[in-house]
Amino acid sequence: LRAPPEDPGRGGGGGRARGRGGACPMSSPGRGAGLYFSGSSGCRRAVRPVLSMWRFSRQLCVHVARGSKLSGLGNRPAAFMSTLLINQPQYAWLKELELREENEGVYNGSWGGRGEVITTYCPANNEPIARVRQASVADYEETVRKAREAWRIWADIPAPKRGEVVRQIGDALREKIQVLGRLVSLEMGKILVEGVGEVQEYVDICDYAVGLSRMIGGPILPSERPGHALIEQWNPVGLVGIITAFNFPVAVYGWNNAIAMICGNVCLWKGAPTTSLISVAVTKIVAKVLEDNKLPGAICSLTCGGADIGTAMAKDERVNLLSFTGSTQVGKQVALMVQERFGRSLLELGGNNAIIAFEDADLSLVVPSALFAAVGTAGQRCTTARRLFLHESIHDEVINRLKKAYAQIRVGNPWDSTVMSVLIFFVFFSFSELRASEAANVLYGPLHTKQAVSMFLGAVEEAKKEGGTVVYGGKVMDRPGNYVEPTIVTDLAHNASIAHTETFAPILYVFKFKNEEEVFAWNNEVKQGLSSSIFTKDLGRIFRWLGPKGSDCGIVNVNIPTSGAEIGGAFGGEKHTGGGRESGSDAWKQYMRRSTWKKINTINYSKDLPLAQGIKFQTQRKLRFTLNKCIILNMTVANSISPEAMIKSTDSFFKNKNKIVTT
Repeated sequence: LRAPPEDPGRGGGGGRARGRGGACPMSSPGRGAGLYFSGSSGCRRAVRPVLSMWRFSRQLCVHVARGSKLSGLGNRPAAFMSTLLINQPQYAWLKELELREENEGVYNGSWGGRGEVITTYCPANNEPIARVRQASVADYEETVRKAREAWRIWADIPAPKRGEVVRQIGDALREKIQVLGRLVSLEMGKILVEGVGEVQEYVDICDYAVGLSRMIGGPILPSERPGHALIEQWNPVGLVGIITAFNFPVAVYGWNNAIAMICGNVCLWKGAPTTSLISVAVTKIVAKVLEDNKLPGAICSLTCGGADIGTAMAKDERVNLLSFTGSTQVGKQVALMVQERFGRSLLELGGNNAIIAFEDADLSLVVPSALFAAVGTAGQRCTTARRLFLHESIHDEVINRLKKAYAQIRVGNPWDSTVMSVLIFFVFFSFSELRASEAANVLYGPLHTKQAVSMFLGAVEEAKKEGGTVVYGGKVMDRPGNYVEPTIVTDLAHNASIAHTETFAPILYVFKFKNEEEVFAWNNEVKQGLSSSIFTKDLGRIFRWLGPKGSDCGIVNVNIPTSGAEIGGAFGGEKHTGGGRESGSDAWKQYMRRSTWKKINTINYSKDLPLAQGIKFQTQRKLRFTLNKCIILNMTVANSISPEAMIKSTDSFFKNKNKIVTT
């Protein structure tokens, strides 16, 4: 559910900012962080057509597109203001989220913002929705200061009471779930049922965190010394910075925010510039709960911004943990900046995920699973299936079924879908025919930006050059917005460079395989290690897949798609995916520090003083001590008092004073 690298227009706004050495990416083209770095280090190895498009876009200092900077908007003519969707009657529901024509993008207990003004756009028609004033560096400094002050209050509140506040946040989100989900659909571009489902994920993680708030803690461990015990103490890290990408603008923040809060941390959020309205709307809901509980609003701060804010967060020693969701290339830069100050980072980066279907697979599961994993969210999930390995005995049949299934996908405005949409993915492909009225729900929306469309076309052309055959799709749709045809490509080599390049679009590369050994190796040969899935009925094969010589991914599925994580399990991947874990299981440990990192808290409840490892540390004279004479003797004291005289003196003292003395 994360934002991979090749998505142009992703989080960083899809724009470019010029550094000293020339134009350079604000993120992996457009991905979550909004960071940029001088030179060409920000450009990961990519296919030639894609690189040529990057070079073309780098000639522009700033794209006048979604997320681009617009100067002087305060003096824009009334005609421009009236074109904003928020001023049109059919979008009046945006006011329910307290959104306006121009919104302040900084919150630290009060709303403000002294940075650039950006306009966000609807991917379905590329029309402007509303504007957001971003944070300046001065705003960021003030927000960090207030957040750290708020932490001193929040950390003293007992964990179960912190959980009660998080519960109220979940309830507040429930009340706004439909309208907030509609905003996700409007500004991000995913179908409505997915937009609502994303808000539901935040609600679910709040519910999960409430229970966790009464359970977090360290164990009491057995000691090798008699009468001793070891205790692990867990404490909050302090200030948690959260940088999220455009493709899950609510859920990923929720995963981090809810768990970090019950652990006793305060949060500073920088969402993707292209989904700034969502960041503002969510923060308003959370801020109201904090206000009702008479708590500092800076416990959950917001700084909408781009490269300057993202870089400041990565380099700031006051940010005790930085959670970054974005591309692998930008994630590496973030990790280096955080590590340079010996900070902690939680990285959720790209994925190049595979589905493997063996000869004994149930094709009634394989086809809808591959469809949903490859086409859901228009291929813009980090867990999107980008590679499909089919046993040679079923290859042709599955391809034919997939082509028929793809042909039945209804494309349209993402907010036209209903709660039944995703369910249809898994039921209607069982029928040989489907009437139009039965497929009335939109299942497929636009890509997030125009740049993403260009990236899609570049990847399709490169696949053809490398010997691939486009058996379905491959074109831009003739309609307003950023719509492309979901695409199936066959006949590529398993190690083709385009297949190893994560293109953030609905392109599925399909391969034949002969045996288990080779296909397991092919699954693992890409740099990322996020999600993977096999379809088989062979129990032995399933356990080999789950074992040390099977999939090397963080998510290893059997007979289900690569997409669709639940909040109860820890989410994350290996290798170039970053190694971070969010959401459930023991992911809460990422947001806390152990006192055992510095020393083990050991309690002696006996009357003796044994040392670990059986060490004897005694003087030549055998001195005996009792509990009421717990004396530490420094035999090198710069005086002439003998041990015997010291003991005699303290013996006399204890006869008169029933106390424990340390000399």
